[in-house]
Amino acid sequence: MASPLLHSDKSKPIGNITDAYSLEVNAKDISALTAAAPRVLPGSTISIPYLANQDNDARLAAAQAVRGLGFEPMPHLAARRIASFAKLESFIQRAVAEAGVKRCFVIAGDPSTPLGPFADSSSLIESGVFERSGIQMVGVGGHPEGHPVMSTSDRWKVLEHKCRCIEGRGMAPLIVTQFAFDADIVLAWLEALRGRGVEHPVRVGVPGPAGVAVLARYAALCGVSACASMLSKYGISISKLFGIAGPDLFVDRLTTRLTEAHGKVSLHFFPFGGIAQSVKWVEQYCSRAEPEQPIDTAPM
Repeated sequence: MASPLLHSDKSKPIGNITDAYSLEVNAKDISALTAAAPRVLPGSTISIPYLANQDNDARLAAAQAVRGLGFEPMPHLAARRIASFAKLESFIQRAVAEAGVKRCFVIAGDPSTPLGPFADSSSLIESGVFERSGIQMVGVGGHPEGHPVMSTSDRWKVLEHKCRCIEGRGMAPLIVTQFAFDADIVLAWLEALRGRGVEHPVRVGVPGPAGVAVLARYAALCGVSACASMLSKYGISISKLFGIAGPDLFVDRLTTRLTEAHGKVSLHFFPFGGIAQSVKWVEQYCSRAEPEQPIDTAPM
């Protein structure tokens, strides 16, 4: 993330939020990450989602590969898909020992009935496994554009509870939001978050450049609000489903309106159109944002 400004006026804009972005990388896409690795900032966080069709060995292998590339692996854990306390403990301990994992991301998971003793992400945090195994940071989800089953008040209560619990166990909370299409909603959510006294770092979820139809499909699958008016704010017309859409307008809006009062904010890319495309987009966006160098007209 860009260095904070040295003045104390929190109404001033922050720096470029693309400076230290993170990426969501499926275990099957490690080869694509490897190809793009020279163009990604060393030490970047690489989030490894918990997918039902991939086992723990695949996730651990992905975490090892991410570490080997010089990045920080952050494996996800889906509470309702974990069969036992022993399986949770085994995975975390192996992740720390074999891949140097220092941070994890916890979610409840899609099944309505838990496979084992963990009904939600809070129960994972409260298990004690993370801090005993050496995990230093635990990520939790934020939902600026809503949640399919929780009310607004419940979302705030749960988020605040999880952050307090993580901090109380000696670890650092990190909030990673679901990907969003409306920057104004994200900004309002950030203001509400900070207004509640929650000052932990936030990574705002951003869809990487992808086909319009692909973005709409992922939005539907993930329960993200994607009405026509919201998509239009992102630069998408639902009448044109064959084009490619990037997050230019969304990131422009965040960049111009984020201030120090919004706290530590950076971007987390969901590379729906491919890792290479997302990395290329960041490069192009950053080069566009760089001021032109003045021409030296002085005599030699």
